[in-house]
Amino acid sequence: MTDPTDTPSLVTYVPGLGRRPILVTGASGILGGAVVGELAASHTPVRPAGRCPDAAQLADGWVSADLALGTGLETALNDVAAVIHCATDPSDAQRVDVDGTRNLIAAMQRHNPAARLVHVSIVGVFDNPLPYYRAKADAERLVYDAPVPHVVARATQFHSFVHDLLRPRAGVTMGVSGLRFAPIDPHWLAARLVDLALAEDPPELSQYAGPETFTFQELAALTAHVEGRRTPFRLPAPAIGATLRAFRDGSNLPGPTAQRGGSTYAEWLASR
Repeated sequence: MTDPTDTPSLVTYVPGLGRRPILVTGASGILGGAVVGELAASHTPVRPAGRCPDAAQLADGWVSADLALGTGLETALNDVAAVIHCATDPSDAQRVDVDGTRNLIAAMQRHNPAARLVHVSIVGVFDNPLPYYRAKADAERLVYDAPVPHVVARATQFHSFVHDLLRPRAGVTMGVSGLRFAPIDPHWLAARLVDLALAEDPPELSQYAGPETFTFQELAALTAHVEGRRTPFRLPAPAIGATLRAFRDGSNLPGPTAQRGGSTYAEWLASR
């Protein structure tokens, strides 16, 4: 018990004091950057990692780590409480998502086996033969078998990704008949990932999605309205092939247990 005659401390609480840092892979990406910002806002020490951070980033606490090559991971993992694994590359998924995740897990086992791995994945990766999704599914399997504490967070597509799909080409948008999306705000997702990293006993698998589900046609009309454009002519495309059929059948949509929230697609559009 404090003696009432003691001189009061001038500093009663310092945010983040005593907390170990959280490592964020893929910190230069859309989601990774949002996670870094969320950790800073919650006064949690953050260690952003990238393959080639510049001098300003290094001065700001970034570390250089190449997941595909497995270099720099010992330093990056030193004394961290958790790793929020956002690094991904659809154009080189085997090296970055699969080999990189394998290298990260091996490095954690060697250098920091008590740290928790928060692995970011995508809703529907086991239900769609898209090569990128196959790689993400393989990475998930590695995480489930990992000998370190781990959780997996699957999310739907970001607002910006959906917006790019909707961009008219020569005044025409082309979408697969029946295609739907539940676009998600990466900043809201980032907060959920930080919760998983800091939680005492998080679930092994969580699913996250935006608050609303739209058809491709609804999203195209909404985007044109908010941006002050004429609704583009929509050319429906048949679902040819297993990949497109999986999307048509809703493989990218959240299940009934998904946590849904964050800004709506219309709110994101209006804020741009």
